[in-house]
Amino acid sequence: MSIMTNQEFSALVANYERLVYTVCYRLVQNEASAEDLTQETFLAAYTHWDSCPAGFEKPWLARIAANKAKDHLQSSYSRHTLLPGDESIPPGLSPPAEELAVSNSEMAAITEIIQNLREPYRQVCILYFLQECSPEETALRLGRPVKTVRTQISRGKLQIQEQWNRRSSNGTV
Repeated sequence: MSIMTNQEFSALVANYERLVYTVCYRLVQNEASAEDLTQETFLAAYTHWDSCPAGFEKPWLARIAANKAKDHLQSSYSRHTLLPGDESIPPGLSPPAEELAVSNSEMAAITEIIQNLREPYRQVCILYFLQECSPEETALRLGRPVKTVRTQISRGKLQIQEQWNRRSSNGTV
C-alpha cells in the first residue's frame, strides 16, 4: 500500500473505531485505558500503513489493538508486581518468583524449538507464533498461498508439541 492521506485515515477511523475500542475494552476492562489504546492503535496503523495487506484492514487493525492491549496489561501487571509478603497487595496479583522464572524458561524453550524447526515450517511458525502475524499476513510476507501457510502452521504446531513433549519427558524444560 502507499502513504495514507488524511481523508483515508479519517475514513479508516470512522469505519473501525468501534471495533478497535471494543477489542481493547474487552481485554483491559477499563474505559479510559481502552480509549488510550484505541488512539495508540490508530497511530500505529497510520505509521505502519505500508505493512497492511490490501483488503485486510479489519483483521490487521484488530490484531494491532489486541497487541496494544496485551502490552498494556503486561506493563500494568509489572508495575503492580511487588515483593511477596506485602499485605497491601490483593492475594494472587503477584505470582511467586518461581512461576515467573518457569514461564520465562518455558517461553525460551518454545522459542528455541520454533527456531530449530526445519523449513518450510520455521519461517511460518516464527511469523505466526512468535511475531503474532495472521495466516494471511504470513502468506503475504512469504509469498505463499494462505491455504499452504495454514497447513504449514498446523504441521509446525504438531512438531512443536512433539518437541515439547520430548523435552518435558526428559526433564529439560
